[in-house]
Amino acid sequence: MQILALETSTTLGSCALWRDGELTELFCPPGVSHSETLLPLVRKLLADAGTGITALDGIAFGCGPGAFTGLRVACAAAQGLAVAVDLPVLPVVTLEALAWPGEASHTLALIDARMGEVYAAAYVRAEKGLQLLGEIRVARPEDVVFPEGSYLARGNALSAYPALAERIAALGWQMEPQAMPGAAAVAELGALQLRAGGGQDAALAAPLYIRDKVAQTVAERLAQGGRA
Repeated sequence: MQILALETSTTLGSCALWRDGELTELFCPPGVSHSETLLPLVRKLLADAGTGITALDGIAFGCGPGAFTGLRVACAAAQGLAVAVDLPVLPVVTLEALAWPGEASHTLALIDARMGEVYAAAYVRAEKGLQLLGEIRVARPEDVVFPEGSYLARGNALSAYPALAERIAALGWQMEPQAMPGAAAVAELGALQLRAGGGQDAALAAPLYIRDKVAQTVAERLAQGGRA
């Protein structure tokens, strides 16, 4: 089985190829729009592997939450590639992809949502993947609710908001502030979906937005203490 995965929900864009458990991952060049670099990177990934779109069994993509423009890039690319050869698409929640690597039994995934807010979701490792505990939420760093128990906290929100990291450190939890969602994790989770009979028509693929308002002006962000 071969799964192509695309992840562009943050500044770290990547694509990956999963082939019967073997993974190859390439990262988009920094400082350039993912919309310019993702598809050329996919072509290189497939060419280097000696395979092509027609040999794939599905296309997984990081569906969000994340940067509005980045989510559209991965979704549109997955749709376009899948429609051309009638493949199923496999949407993978970005926070789940962030929580997936490693062997932690309980993980709190935290992504910088900009606008002075954080995307947060708690996961427990189950026999066939990760189980979401509660809901995916967006909140100010001081309002993030921590689940009971001991967790590994992962994600760039920890470095973006030091006060959030201080709250977690007071709990004695381990932290991985440099962790980012990547296409390799999206590919592995997509493969689990497909094996379980998952996948959807490419026409139904859509980004997952947590906010009602997905964009603010620079002035609005600065007024709320966010970043330009």
